[in-house]
Amino acid sequence: MTTPQRVDADLGWALGRVTRAHLHTAQEVVSGLPGGPRGYQVLAAANDGEVSTQLAIARMLGVDRTVMTYLLDELEGAGLVERRPDPADRRARRIVLTAAGRERLCELDRRLREAEERLLAPLEPAERDTLRELLRRLATGTGHDGASACRVAEEISAADGC
Repeated sequence: MTTPQRVDADLGWALGRVTRAHLHTAQEVVSGLPGGPRGYQVLAAANDGEVSTQLAIARMLGVDRTVMTYLLDELEGAGLVERRPDPADRRARRIVLTAAGRERLCELDRRLREAEERLLAPLEPAERDTLRELLRRLATGTGHDGASACRVAEEISAADGC
């Protein structure tokens, strides 16, 4: 007979607790940005350059195309991104950061990194880097689409009221 596991040794409990803390902190940091954390992810994806079309960014982030349109409308209205025709496919739109968008992204990156460092303070610096790398590998190698990850994050956020 196996001994029941302690709650604080459960992976789901630990991931949920860290996720809720991170979501709360990230919400505070990006509260003035159109779209909040999703808006930040769009800025980061557009800055990265690997995925640059509206549809590609929506797919990568697991955001519905119609929701992405409204989100981009807000970001464009705030002067943070521009939609430009894709030279390879005139029907597609490339999402390009404006100078203000790059500046805002740099500020948010700095503030999010500071918040993450506070969250990860119980770990040694090398452990923080290892954790980030392991989580990145898990997140990109799970075989789950981005929409599922978004749904999970929303469910966790909604359950946070308990």
